[in-house]
Amino acid sequence: METYLPHDLILHLIIFQSVVLGVVLSNLLLLHRSRKHTPPDVYPLVSVLVPARNEERNIGACVQSLLAQDYPSFEILVLDDQSSDGTLAILTQIAHLHPRLKILEGQPTPEDLLGKNWACSQLAHQAQGELLFFTDADTIHQPRTLQSVVTALIGEKADLVTGFPRQQVLTWGERLLVPFFPWALLCYIPWWLAYRVRLPVLAAAVGQLMVFRREAYQEIGGHAALGTVIVDDLMLTRKVKKAGLRWRVARVSDLISCRMYNGGLEAVRGFRKNLFAAFDFRLLVFLFVFLWLMVQFWVPLIVFTFYGFGLAPFARPDQLVLCISLSLLLWLIPYIELRIPFYLGLIYPLTILANEVVAFQSLVSSLTGRLTWKDRPLGRQKWRWW
Repeated sequence: METYLPHDLILHLIIFQSVVLGVVLSNLLLLHRSRKHTPPDVYPLVSVLVPARNEERNIGACVQSLLAQDYPSFEILVLDDQSSDGTLAILTQIAHLHPRLKILEGQPTPEDLLGKNWACSQLAHQAQGELLFFTDADTIHQPRTLQSVVTALIGEKADLVTGFPRQQVLTWGERLLVPFFPWALLCYIPWWLAYRVRLPVLAAAVGQLMVFRREAYQEIGGHAALGTVIVDDLMLTRKVKKAGLRWRVARVSDLISCRMYNGGLEAVRGFRKNLFAAFDFRLLVFLFVFLWLMVQFWVPLIVFTFYGFGLAPFARPDQLVLCISLSLLLWLIPYIELRIPFYLGLIYPLTILANEVVAFQSLVSSLTGRLTWKDRPLGRQKWRWW
C-alpha cells in the first residue's frame, strides 16, 4: 500500500483518464456532426409540448421564445399542471395574442403515475404533430432551434434526438451541482458504442430537450408507460434502445438555455431527487461510482500534497502533474462545449465534493421515503443491490 497509492494507482489513473479523454473527444465529434446535415425539402409538423407546474418565474419567457421560432409548421401546447401560482394567468394572457398557443388544464394525477409523467402523457395525447418536441418550462429557445433540431433528427435518421442545453448557473450551489450531470454523461458514456448496443446503462438524455417521431414514442408507450419513474428522460431513452430504435445526441448549447434551479437550495432538492434514481436505485453501483469519482479526482491531489511535504517518497512528480493535468482537461473541455463558465472547471475538486454530499442525501432520502418534488411526495423507492 505504501508504494501502490503514490505510484501504481497514479499510473492506473493516468491510463483511465486517457481513455475517458478519448471518450469525450469522440462524443464531441458526434455532437458537432449531428448539426451538419442539409435541411429537408419539407419540414414536418412539430408539436412543442411544455408541462408547467408553478412556473410563473419562467413560463412567459419560455413560451415567447417558442412562439418566435423560424419554422414553417408547428403548434405549442402547454399544460398547466394544477399550478397554485400565476402560471395559468400568464399563459392565458399570452394565448389571447397568439392563437398558436394552446393551453391544457391538467387533470389530477393517477396513483400509478408520477406528476410529470402524467402531464407529458396528457400533452402527447392532444398533440397533432408528426414530431413531438418535449421541453421544460424553464428553457429559452433561439429562433432557429426547431429548424436545427428537426434537421438533425431527419439527417441522423433518428427516432429520438436529445441534447445538452446551456445551463445558467447564478449561485454557488447551482455552479457546483447543475453542470455535474451533463458532464458525467459526456465523459463516461461512449456514444459511438451506445448507439450500437442495447445495454440500458449506456443511455444519455436530458429532459429539457427530447424530440420523438410520433410512431417511436407510441411504440415505447410514451410517458404513460413510465409509471412512478423519477428520471423520465433516461428511462425513455432506455426504452428506445430496448426497442431497437435509433437515438442521437445533438449539439444544442448554442440553441437552448436553461436555469434549471433558482438557487442552491433548490438545486440540492432537485439532485437529491434525481441522483440515486438515475442509477435505477442500484445501491452497489451507486456507491462504487461515487467512491471511484473521489479516487479519480482527489487521490492525485492528496498524493501531490503529501509529496510536497516529503511524506510520499515513492511518488513521481511527473506522473502526478500528468494525472492532474488530465483531470483538468476532463473538466475544462466538456465545460467549454456545454458553455459552463471556464473557471468552474478549475475548481473541479469542490464540484466532486458537493455532489458527493448530495449523492449521500439522495441515497438516504430515497431509502427512507422522504423524497418530494414541487409539493408532491414521491414515496419510498424500491432499491436493489446491483
